[in-house]
Amino acid sequence: MATIKLFSPVLKTLFLWSILVCSQGYAQEISGTELLKKAIAYHDPEHNYNTFKNNFLITTKTPDGKERSSSIFIDVAAQKFELKSSRNDRSVSYNIVNDSVQFALDGKATYTEEDVKTYNLTKARAIFMKNYYSYLYGLPMKLQDPGTIINPVVERKDFMGQEYLVLAVKYEEGIGKDAWYFYFDPKTYALKVYQFYHDQTKNDGEYILLSGEEELSGIKIPKARAWYLNQDDKYLATDTLSKS
Repeated sequence: MATIKLFSPVLKTLFLWSILVCSQGYAQEISGTELLKKAIAYHDPEHNYNTFKNNFLITTKTPDGKERSSSIFIDVAAQKFELKSSRNDRSVSYNIVNDSVQFALDGKATYTEEDVKTYNLTKARAIFMKNYYSYLYGLPMKLQDPGTIINPVVERKDFMGQEYLVLAVKYEEGIGKDAWYFYFDPKTYALKVYQFYHDQTKNDGEYILLSGEEELSGIKIPKARAWYLNQDDKYLATDTLSKS
């Protein structure tokens, strides 16, 4: 009978082996949305991002030895953002609540037209800096924002001798034009590298290597970000986060 042949020792072994192989292959497959979910579970296990309210410092060092410190405050729920930094021995502050922007130079709200040009005291610049810091220091949670297009196909790639799960992301028209790639540890799902292109055919844009972690409001945020050009691996700068 067919049932007797099916469970002969050899066929039984082959049958069990095929099930094992299939189950292993299935376990290795993961969609883009599933990968993002696991990455967020690693970085924000208590789902604190939407109520994130904290101060932190960013120290930027460039190859020429220059160093700049920026103090940042982000209140996600209240849509508040504050940035204080030093330029040419002057203190520059942006204070944003929703779309309302206030500026201060050396702690004073009075400044000249020349100061506006010299220190870029414009609403456009303030909103850009808010979006810049809120995006980079809100990853990978920010990839849930409306207008984000998550590629359903996740690739395994070797980058600088390490294997990663790579999530490709684009944005709807009017939100963003760059193509982004996020590299996650295949075991922990921690974000380790990200990369963007303005025009991928030209290999422009940059890649950013992440190292270390700081925990703010229960969220694991990469501590150091080293920036390089995609085209020739030229080192640009390193941003280091510390608690204020």
